[in-house]
Amino acid sequence: MNIPEHRKAIDTIDAQLVKRLNERTQHVLAIGEIKMKAGEEIYAPHRERAVLTRLFRLNQGPITNESLQAIYREIMSSALSLEKSMKIAYLGPEATFTHQAAIRRFGSSLKYSSQKTIADVFTEVSKNRADYGVVPVENSTEGVVTHTLDMFVESDLKIVAQIVLPVQHCLLGNCSRSQIKKLFGHPQSLGQCRGWIQNNLPKVEIIETSSNARSAEFAAKEKNTAAIAGILAAEKYGLDVLEYDIQDNATNATRFLVLGRQCSPPTGHDRTSIMVSVTDKVGALHSALAAFRRYRINMTKIESRPSKRKAWEYFFFIDCDGHVRDRKVENALRQLGEHCNFVKVLGSFPNAE
Repeated sequence: MNIPEHRKAIDTIDAQLVKRLNERTQHVLAIGEIKMKAGEEIYAPHRERAVLTRLFRLNQGPITNESLQAIYREIMSSALSLEKSMKIAYLGPEATFTHQAAIRRFGSSLKYSSQKTIADVFTEVSKNRADYGVVPVENSTEGVVTHTLDMFVESDLKIVAQIVLPVQHCLLGNCSRSQIKKLFGHPQSLGQCRGWIQNNLPKVEIIETSSNARSAEFAAKEKNTAAIAGILAAEKYGLDVLEYDIQDNATNATRFLVLGRQCSPPTGHDRTSIMVSVTDKVGALHSALAAFRRYRINMTKIESRPSKRKAWEYFFFIDCDGHVRDRKVENALRQLGEHCNFVKVLGSFPNAE
């Protein structure tokens, strides 16, 4: 085939794609109407995961699974926006990694609401001013975001999904690297790029900021300055990317939580997050955690936080494999309750990322 023939074939396929996408959307809207009448949530992470898994099995290339997922993310986002005027609250400002993670999960067709603090994100969702919220909870280099964990003590919101975003720190600026006199960066970003900065910008004045987006904003307004931020910030503030991937750890990633009001149904590959408080006596935590061993449940994470109610009283945040509806998880939680002052399920969600 020559070029005109290829282009004619593409035009024919495009016409078929547009028709099929609209037919697909009609079915999605019909399902959404049924869900709304039944009082169910429109967004269904478990179904989304099942659709993508099936598509990956069908994919024979040359499109990669990653590209296919990005395409279908926007198809799903478009359908969601037609089903309901959905709003996603996230820890802002715009162009931060949390904003980027939210778009990666929900696509670009929905409405996004930037919030100043993690507490504000929880408040927006709990007061029904937003349908879902996105907050950071853990970085593979710098550890947990403690304020996010603390918010679950009083909140009734559930974790309905997670987002694992590979963190690509970039050096942004409007000048050459040799002309940089000041470097703006969020403390977490500076920590994750400490080695690169010492090796490449040893004499530059470092100024801490409240967010990556704020760093880019400052760099855009001042000569001979640079910022550590992501590509989304470069686009928003009109900065050049002077260097890509300046993070010290090539596998650096941040985990974000999607906050909602109802847990997702089981998918067969899930994670459950719980919060417990044990009695103040020797061996209490060991006795409580024995439930996971008894029922052969893999405990993937445990973090302790001061209760802030009583001196030397702690809450333990635990992640484990399985769904709260799984029988062995139910049994483990029941046994756990025998050794704890209280057990609170924070959510069960697909553990696909």
